Amino acid sequence: MRGACAAAALVLAAVACAAPAGDAERSPSSSAAPGSGPVEDVVSALDDPADPALPEPLVDVDRLVSGGPPPDGIPALDEPGFEDASDVDWLEDTEPVLAVSVEGEDRAYPVRILIWHEIVNDTIGGRPVAVTYCPLCDSALAFDRRVGDRVLDFGVSGMLYNSDLVMFDRQTHSLWPQIEGRAVAGTLTGTELERVSVTVLPWERWRADRPEGAVLSQDTGHERDYGHNPYVGYDDPDSEPFLLDEEADPRLPAKTRVIGIGTGADALAVPVDDALEQGVVSTEADEETVTVWAQPGAASALDEPVIAQGRETASTGVFVPVLDGEELTFEPDGEGFTDHQTGSRWNISGRAVDGELAGRELTPVDHVDTFWFAWVAFTPDTEILR
Repeated sequence: MRGACAAAALVLAAVACAAPAGDAERSPSSSAAPGSGPVEDVVSALDDPADPALPEPLVDVDRLVSGGPPPDGIPALDEPGFEDASDVDWLEDTEPVLAVSVEGEDRAYPVRILIWHEIVNDTIGGRPVAVTYCPLCDSALAFDRRVGDRVLDFGVSGMLYNSDLVMFDRQTHSLWPQIEGRAVAGTLTGTELERVSVTVLPWERWRADRPEGAVLSQDTGHERDYGHNPYVGYDDPDSEPFLLDEEADPRLPAKTRVIGIGTGADALAVPVDDALEQGVVSTEADEETVTVWAQPGAASALDEPVIAQGRETASTGVFVPVLDGEELTFEPDGEGFTDHQTGSRWNISGRAVDGELAGRELTPVDHVDTFWFAWVAFTPDTEILR
């Protein structure tokens, strides 16, 4: 299924996700996830983001459009279960997983699950974290769920902004576009979430690198066709974004995959194909030197009906190339990356796996792998690094 057919399929898939047999009805205001703060008695931006009792929205609320399902119609996972990596026999080697590490605790979130739920409210290394994936933008981001004295948990609002997942927090019902990571309407308008680093890896590579890690279980309490892609053909480069209400910037085709780095006037888009060709790209983002790495990665989750059969995409990493005050430079070596200063070998997650610096890790830089249309919609002043 390709082109125009894919867009129609998105609507059907969203409706199918909204209330499948066996799911209990849920109210978006019913309760908070375990370990989160209480639901607050405030005006809900889910009901009316332009309510005069709320702060002035940061976006044109007419551009917050329904993608089909109601709030919580695509159910976030609030009490996720995990399995030891060594016990997992239901993932194919090529399948994509979202790799998140906090305070030495390593977790993998298979996209075969996230594509149906989009948000996991979790606690990793003692830190409340929301792990998110937007299929329409193919964007994986994680956030610290703490805002001041609040611990938030997030649901899927059913709205889209720039075709991107709009989350809502269950405490105040404020609205948060995923890629922006900022509340654009509601009680918490203007509040930004702290990012937590995410890398998209093939299952085989993550398992080899983090054999003691934990993997999100398919025992979610929901009946879904895990392993299958409800958005078949959506990453076809010639297809159009779903419900994008403005023309995409014509500097690149809308569904070019890019690595988005930096903010505002310092934002930078690195086309993934260019990064793959070079392996290592040295540049600056937000007035800081960074090293951008890319290597062949997991199967695309948005290509074939079975995710594991999707065409190969890329795994990427962006890091500050400095250890102990010394700036390192790198080159690809086939399996990973080698620094010129010590000859140590590094993996795509920024960890030295062999040589003098074995065990050391580079500081990750916030970035997002996504489609060009999504990145430029949120960072219109972005430059393109050729």
